[in-house]
Amino acid sequence: MSALLAVEGLGKDFTLHLQGGVTLAVLRGVSFTLHAGECVALTGPSGAGKSTLMRCLQGNYGADAGRILVRHRGAMVDLAAADARAVREVRAETLGYVSQFLRAIPRVPAIELVMAEGVGREEARGLLLRLNLPERLHGLPPATFSGGEQQRVNLARGFARPRPLMLLDEPTASLDAANRAVVVQLIHEAKARGCGIIGIFHDAGVRDAVADRLFPVLPLEATEAA
Repeated sequence: MSALLAVEGLGKDFTLHLQGGVTLAVLRGVSFTLHAGECVALTGPSGAGKSTLMRCLQGNYGADAGRILVRHRGAMVDLAAADARAVREVRAETLGYVSQFLRAIPRVPAIELVMAEGVGREEARGLLLRLNLPERLHGLPPATFSGGEQQRVNLARGFARPRPLMLLDEPTASLDAANRAVVVQLIHEAKARGCGIIGIFHDAGVRDAVADRLFPVLPLEATEAA
């Protein structure tokens, strides 16, 4: 079975300009594949590089080594080498992303943020209601919402338009039990459609409910010691 995503020998460093240009190595030789309908959970201690890896996969961080091959329009596109236009096309059509925080245009109502993903008003409304966001909030900008309410808008945006691949960075971090259960169901439905998912889930119950396998991301010193 051909992979939706193949990461090969990925490496990422950061240059600390305020520390005299010191180079901090975060990722080295990261390799794994993701297939349709499976969820791979990234595990490892805080600071190991899980979020850095996710940002590399999304194209927010450039890679210093290796390849990030994404199946897009029937061909494998290397996001590590792609230009900005190609990265935008992959995100728009193939690669969805839900972060821990809502980043939205100020003063735009919640329902319009979801509709911007290419769905109609009723579909957007239904998804927000499913995530238990009261209808009285749909016409308000999420900047006025609580953290949990903002995250539910974030999730509605992420799941509104089905894509072959999804990246989920702690999608349930600020949610109560009822809304965590809704997110688990949304993930199962996405997997049933054939979506491949990479996720960071600090909630062990959510991780156990959705992950088909785990991929450990270890601090480099631990990797070198092993």
